[in-house]
Amino acid sequence: MSLDLSVLWVIFSVLVLATALQHFLFTPLTRVIRAREEAIESARALAARATAEARRATEEYEAKTTAARAVVYREMDEVRRAALEKRAALVAETRREVETERARAAEELRASAEAARARLAAEAHELGVAVANRLLDRHAS
Repeated sequence: MSLDLSVLWVIFSVLVLATALQHFLFTPLTRVIRAREEAIESARALAARATAEARRATEEYEAKTTAARAVVYREMDEVRRAALEKRAALVAETRREVETERARAAEELRASAEAARARLAAEAHELGVAVANRLLDRHAS
């Protein structure tokens, strides 16, 4: 009987120990493991959301940057075009002024040459008369 009682006692002790281990060790350990798994899964989900959000923000940034570059390039092209038009207008205006000034100078030169020819013709006539008078005075004397 003592052998049977000791077997029962071992079985009872093992059952009490198993229940105690289950209650005080395995259940809390399982809870901690599940909590960690949930925390890890939550962190992974948060990381996935953050990655997706960062990707969207990057795409939005790239889109805005591309749009801003397009606006800047368009504005630069408009400024360049306006500057070229202004330059062309200034060149045309300068050419008109130069042509007007050249025509005025040519007319002034023509008038001056005509006046010089007239003066030379008058002086030549006067010199001719003076020479003729001198020659006639010499012949008469």
